[in-house]
Amino acid sequence: MAQSDFLYPQNPRRRQEVNHLHQQLLDCLSDSFQVTNKLTGVLNTHLGCRLAFIEMKSDGTIKENCDIIIQAMTKIQKELQKIDEALKDQLEPTLYRKLQDIKERETEKIAIVQKVISVILGEATSAASAVAVKLVGSSVTTGIISKLVSVLAHIGTSLLGSIGVAVLSLGIDMIIQAILGAVERTQLQAAIKSYEKHLEEFKAASANYLHAITEVATV
Repeated sequence: MAQSDFLYPQNPRRRQEVNHLHQQLLDCLSDSFQVTNKLTGVLNTHLGCRLAFIEMKSDGTIKENCDIIIQAMTKIQKELQKIDEALKDQLEPTLYRKLQDIKERETEKIAIVQKVISVILGEATSAASAVAVKLVGSSVTTGIISKLVSVLAHIGTSLLGSIGVAVLSLGIDMIIQAILGAVERTQLQAAIKSYEKHLEEFKAASANYLHAITEVATV
């Protein structure tokens, strides 16, 4: 038992809690890398994009890894914007508005995009129109991507951001030591609350992202 534990008897439990929270964060980060790469593969295959796959930086900080995902998702958003602009240019205004109408049936939207997708891409796969509709013609999907980017940015600038990813596999004492470089031991409880708040947002955004992209990848 650490000497300070006599003054703060809850610290051993808090150490265990911190370890658990960090593992959850690492799992969410890993999932976000995998799902982003899945989306990248879909875009490259069906919409003619040339996006690079990303890899988790095992010797980097949480912020550095959040930034890697954010940069990749920003590039994805730019590609989707290009396709959206091309659809707007190629379609009659009334047809383009139907793509943005949440009440319009998805099958109708796919039929609309099929009329021009080959012109936009030059050569299109059979699933290209459905992928375009699910990603470009869905404010839900674009909103989910934007939300995850926002959550990752908040995590990167929080206390979590300065912690190294590798330290998560080195044991509780190393994690606590890393955390105590940024906060006093007496603030450990406050730090845990901060982690819990960010994790709650991250888990929700990550789950929505996974669901949305899995749906797109199965068209």
